[in-house]
Amino acid sequence: MARARKMATVTASGTRLEQLENLAIVMAKQIDLCTGKLDDSMKTVPQLVKQYRETIKEIEEIRGMEKDDDEIGEILSARKADGKPDAVR
Repeated sequence: MARARKMATVTASGTRLEQLENLAIVMAKQIDLCTGKLDDSMKTVPQLVKQYRETIKEIEEIRGMEKDDDEIGEILSARKADGKPDAVR
């Protein structure tokens, strides 16, 4: 796993994907720290895990948008090139 950078640095100079990837690393480390203790920090784990899952989902969505090599993307690209609408019946 990559090393986390300061969020302020990534926010100032990174893309949305880089920001989300860094956020996922930061949250994963926080989750690990919280689950290693048996104190009040355990109360924050459910919220962190939920946000972590949502962040991972958004990362996957962005990465998916960057890929045009999937079958559906190829079909839609071919239809657009032929002047046909994106919707398929």
